[in-house]
Amino acid sequence: MKFKKIEFLKEALREDIGRGDLARFIVSGRSIAFIRAKQAGVLAGIEYIKYINEIADLEITFLKQDGDEIQVGDIICEIKGDSKDLLSCERTILDILQHASGIATNAKKFVNLTQNKIKILDTRKTRPLLREFEKYSAKVGGVTNHRLGLDDCLMLKDTHLALFENITEAVKIARENIPFTTKIEVECETYDMAIEAMECGVEIIMCDNMNDDEIKKVVEYRNKNATQTLIEASGNITLETIEKYIDLGIDAVSSGSIIHQATFLDFSMKMKG
Repeated sequence: MKFKKIEFLKEALREDIGRGDLARFIVSGRSIAFIRAKQAGVLAGIEYIKYINEIADLEITFLKQDGDEIQVGDIICEIKGDSKDLLSCERTILDILQHASGIATNAKKFVNLTQNKIKILDTRKTRPLLREFEKYSAKVGGVTNHRLGLDDCLMLKDTHLALFENITEAVKIARENIPFTTKIEVECETYDMAIEAMECGVEIIMCDNMNDDEIKKVVEYRNKNATQTLIEASGNITLETIEKYIDLGIDAVSSGSIIHQATFLDFSMKMKG
């Protein structure tokens, strides 16, 4: 939502500007600047910085949009406005573009490797207070968002299951207490766990760190006995390993490395004299 993005910008600027940019004592007038890409990749972050004009005396003209593939030297945008505001916002604008574009670029690599044959999901392994921003960036790169938080799907992980006698008991109690529309996903480390979870009628099975043969067995059982159940693979899935999951018959893979292993894409801002 717009107001959340504006608040995000305000907090980011507040962190950097502190009690006031000291450059305000030595600059005046109006200026023009442009932002240029110094690395190739997928652009993201425009959806946030487009609101900078609502909290600073700046006008931005975008030459590229979120999701565009950019090359070294491409001009992303031109910024006109008060010199003090332009200089005070420079680092925040660049950090947002660099961070978001780094994640989007990394996400696109995952998508390209799998050729859209299965869904690629991000995870909740995000930096505190940056989840919405980082997941937005991953989505720009072409992946599908997994849970945004603990409130949009009940995932029964090993830490939950340790508190119950078995999966069946955990699912039964969950069904009696969670909202009617809520899906249940169960993290399964073995074939037998996956079968028990499917027999309970859960919507999603996560094959966690299972080997290829076990995953194929889970898929075979699902295809014969629980066709409505979705199967997700997870556990140390990276760019180096993801291709082996393409032809296993699963519906999706999830990987925290889409976000937490992404690195900033390099951008620079230059002032026009």
